[in-house]
Amino acid sequence: MYKILVLEDDILFLETLEDFLSDEGFIVKTAKDGEEVIELCYENNYDLYLFDINVPKLNGIDLLDQLRKNGDETATIYLTSYKDKDMLTQSFLTGCDDYLKKPVDLDELLLRINSLLKRSGKPLNEIKLSEELYFNPKTRRVLNNGEDLFITSKVIDLLELFIEKKTSIITKEMIINKLWSFNEDYSEGSIRVYINNLKKLLGKEKIKNIKGIGYKIEL
Repeated sequence: MYKILVLEDDILFLETLEDFLSDEGFIVKTAKDGEEVIELCYENNYDLYLFDINVPKLNGIDLLDQLRKNGDETATIYLTSYKDKDMLTQSFLTGCDDYLKKPVDLDELLLRINSLLKRSGKPLNEIKLSEELYFNPKTRRVLNNGEDLFITSKVIDLLELFIEKKTSIITKEMIINKLWSFNEDYSEGSIRVYINNLKKLLGKEKIKNIKGIGYKIEL
């Protein structure tokens, strides 16, 4: 399931967003100030950020600027009351992908979220991996003839990365950023273990080693 981190200091609106997005099948985590977001990003990876700009401690623009400088390229939508062009220009210069002015129409927000997830390469529909295997991106489950294989979350994370970047070479740095949050330790051995687990799942012939560079998937 897709994970969305929402930053909003209006409690009533925050609860409305959380209920709406949860009902649409997303895993939702919430924060009321920018510093709380930093802590949450150290603990988990997310598929999408929804950030208000005018929030306590660390505003949304400075927050996203800090995340981008640390290599976090998570798709981001600003939900803002600001209407002046200078503020919107600054928003895009710090790396946001889209914005909606408040009051937010929730149906439009859902369309923007799905569009952004699709543009970022995140699959929205079931993916055929082989004649028997299918990946459901909403439930994050791999099914063999309809039966759940109960694949571990790290291998699912890796599978998602390969599907999202199926036209590109997957580097070690991309794998590290996808599978581990800022405060998690990793090793070269653990990367090899997860790659080998993915090869066992899909078949060795579908994951190509690009010597000295990384890996590529062939679906």
